[in-house]
Amino acid sequence: MEIFIQISLILGLATVIAVIMQKLRLPLILGHILTGILVGPAFLNLIKSAETLEIFSHLGVTALLFIVGLSLSPRVIREVGKVSLITGIGQIVFTSLIGFFISRLLGYTIETSIFIAIALTFSSTIIVLKLLSDRHDLGKLYGKIAIGFLLVQDVAATIILIFVSSISEGMSPTDTFITITSKTVIIFVLLAFMSMYILPWLTKMFAKSQEFLFLFAIGWGVGMAAVFHLIGLSIEIGALAAGATLAASPYHYEISSKMKMLRDFFIIMFFVLLGSQLTVGNINSLMSQSLFFSAFVLIGNPLIVMILMGLLGYTKKTSFYAGLTVAQISEFSFILILLAYNSNLVTHEVVSLITIIGIITITGSTLMIIYADHIYKLLEPILGIFELKNPIKEKSQKPNYDAILFGCHRVGTDFLSTLKKLKRKFLVVDFDPSVINDLKSKRIPNRYGDAHDNEFLEEINIDKANTVIVTLPDFDTNLLILNKIRKTNPNSTVINIAHTVDQANLLYQLGSSYVILPHFLGGNYAAMLLEKNGENNKKIAQERKRHIEHLSYR
Repeated sequence: MEIFIQISLILGLATVIAVIMQKLRLPLILGHILTGILVGPAFLNLIKSAETLEIFSHLGVTALLFIVGLSLSPRVIREVGKVSLITGIGQIVFTSLIGFFISRLLGYTIETSIFIAIALTFSSTIIVLKLLSDRHDLGKLYGKIAIGFLLVQDVAATIILIFVSSISEGMSPTDTFITITSKTVIIFVLLAFMSMYILPWLTKMFAKSQEFLFLFAIGWGVGMAAVFHLIGLSIEIGALAAGATLAASPYHYEISSKMKMLRDFFIIMFFVLLGSQLTVGNINSLMSQSLFFSAFVLIGNPLIVMILMGLLGYTKKTSFYAGLTVAQISEFSFILILLAYNSNLVTHEVVSLITIIGIITITGSTLMIIYADHIYKLLEPILGIFELKNPIKEKSQKPNYDAILFGCHRVGTDFLSTLKKLKRKFLVVDFDPSVINDLKSKRIPNRYGDAHDNEFLEEINIDKANTVIVTLPDFDTNLLILNKIRKTNPNSTVINIAHTVDQANLLYQLGSSYVILPHFLGGNYAAMLLEKNGENNKKIAQERKRHIEHLSYR
């Protein structure tokens, strides 16, 4: 019960601070970190069971990285793999070297300078992913490149932490590295085998129920994160790998949609826990150095990425937006410095220094990413120096459709044949795996997904469609789709379905082009048939035969 009360107090305070942040138009992430600082040992000291919060934090991180992994299809890896690797390694090398020389100029020893330089090198994958997700930019070119080089950083950080841990425990770093590398190779081979031969069968089986699919996704993501943790790698890499194995699944959009609810709750605990662990010593004596290092991270790191991406041929806009994602230090930085401090490799002053830099850069970079559009407009005239003559421009990854049909049962099949006859570029959306498999076998463009999910609707570019047909029985889904389209594309044709006269009238009031009332249409057609043929049983029998033949194709 004590843990329950503790979490309730933290969530209550987080809510109050979130409201204040919203009123001040400041990012919620800063509010969550501030909550952590307030409930931490420096102020209210409410956290009595850090282990429980840490579990919630790990669940949030797992869900976040799992969702990112779901978007890492082979096509995406081919598209941004090379630039992510080059930029990631290049940024690590240049930031480390410059950070080392700055530390030496400020009078730190060689050993301390090495640790400070490494701490300044890594950016927070979790914070950046949350911000990009809030901006709906994970699918954009710069977002995919940023994810790529941040993951390169995570791998490098994991290797460095393994070496430092080995040194502090008196073990051989080489032996530890070889052991973990061999285990990693084995597990990735097993994952590749499962993603090709076992997971497609499992996802198809669980997709018959959205609840089962959600439960399977949680079990798979958390399970793989735990396996990677057990072999000495990070939970983040395990969750990412788990998501990547499902990236080619036709159900990955639905899995991602369901996991976002879990992510949004538990990730709050990550930022609260991060804030609670930020402790500083003598701020006044370290402030000038902290500001100097923070300026390097906030300005120098983005410049390094922009130069590297510019040399690789990317536009100034793509380079600029990607560069902003490395303008903060990472949770790995805090872990590394604390590990070095516990091993007597650095002093407590350095721990305080990195903590202050962390607070400044996380705050600054969060604001920079949120207001990136405004900053880019201000700096655009001078950013041309980072762009080659013929830069690589971003290609649209989202195809546009003339028509989108939601639901391919009963009424939907009639519209499907009409769309095929009209030779329109169309997409069929359904959440029944058997329907999706049938459409695939007929080579009809399709997507498995939840029509009630706003992000999914944006993913399929619903606002660009000239015709949208909703044959789904759920009235709320009809309302949601209609309202979304009318806000962005008032001239499109929208056909809905309703089951009562009141529902139909409401849909018409909101702008529906036509509302289908199945029972009304069926009765109306039968009455017209009787009126047309009278008591001519022969003609009615012919109509009956045609109807039976039509039903056999459904």
